[in-house]
Amino acid sequence: MYRAVTWAALARRIPVEDEVAVTELAESLVIEVTSPTQGDGRQYTVYADSKDITWAIRQPEVDANVSQVSAYLGVRRALTEQQRRIAAGGRMVMVGRDIGTVVLPGADLKLYIQASVEERARRRYEERRARGERVDYQDELTSMRRRDQIDSQRAHAPLRAADDAIIIDSDGLSIDEVMARIKPLVQDRP
Repeated sequence: MYRAVTWAALARRIPVEDEVAVTELAESLVIEVTSPTQGDGRQYTVYADSKDITWAIRQPEVDANVSQVSAYLGVRRALTEQQRRIAAGGRMVMVGRDIGTVVLPGADLKLYIQASVEERARRRYEERRARGERVDYQDELTSMRRRDQIDSQRAHAPLRAADDAIIIDSDGLSIDEVMARIKPLVQDRP
């Protein structure tokens, strides 16, 4: 959702440094996340004001600016409200850097799935190459390190595992292998 706001700000030529304007955008932007609507490798479909932006939010311009946008307290408040509203609809899986600590601190099951910055950069590099994009691994690694630093040090909802989260290290694991570790944890819940 933070990527959607970032994408929308860039697309509308709203300077990401303008906290007031970006916050107003976050408060008015209609963001929807649904099951995949196309068979192009996506795990979900993301809409902003009814426009499919699933792959657009993974572009380098968004990567370079999303941490700044996500640091704004007003943006965080607006999106936290939307995320809590979505979660109120029933059992679901939510992914994000502050879901277990801020958005849903009372969640029944909190997983903190981590991987080294090198592994995450490799995955992003491979994902983008598979879509036919020209990409450099070192650029991905540098971008990811920068985002991790910003997100870990931001004043509002810094990146960290919730105290009661189960930590899963996914380095070197496939999606199926990670899911095999998660499945029994989910099945053990009421």
